[in-house]
Amino acid sequence: MKIVLLSVGKTDNIHFAELIEAYLKRVNFYIPFEMIIVPDPKNRKNISEGEQKIAESSLLLKTRQPADHVVLLDDKGKQYTSTEFALYIEKKKHSVPKRLVFVVGGPYGFSQEMYAAANEKISLSRMTFTHQMVRLIFIEQLYRAMTIINNEPYHHE
Repeated sequence: MKIVLLSVGKTDNIHFAELIEAYLKRVNFYIPFEMIIVPDPKNRKNISEGEQKIAESSLLLKTRQPADHVVLLDDKGKQYTSTEFALYIEKKKHSVPKRLVFVVGGPYGFSQEMYAAANEKISLSRMTFTHQMVRLIFIEQLYRAMTIINNEPYHHE
């Protein structure tokens, strides 16, 4: 199984980009992992929130492969502790045949089309974070999950 983090728009904060890159290397030690960034929709400042969500969903869905298991990172999704998330990843390693795709939406969330295409939703927190922070938080939690699965001393209960 390969894990993919799919998101809209580039990481323009160099500090976040450096940390994301560092964790990306750590995660790839344990499991194939890839970040796919689709560009922001064209003329996004001149379209409504709804039109922006539809445009972003169209770009995100173009990357989808038929066997993908799609998980939206959504504030209304199921919440896990780090240990529970590690168990979740471990179960998915045995049940998802190809790609486990986690999706970060745009600033206004997901369109109905994106919700319809998803298999499930997970929430990293009930709080709202910037998309750059979500990428970093997610990849750090994925690394933490891998160390928990492998009984390594990164996570402390």
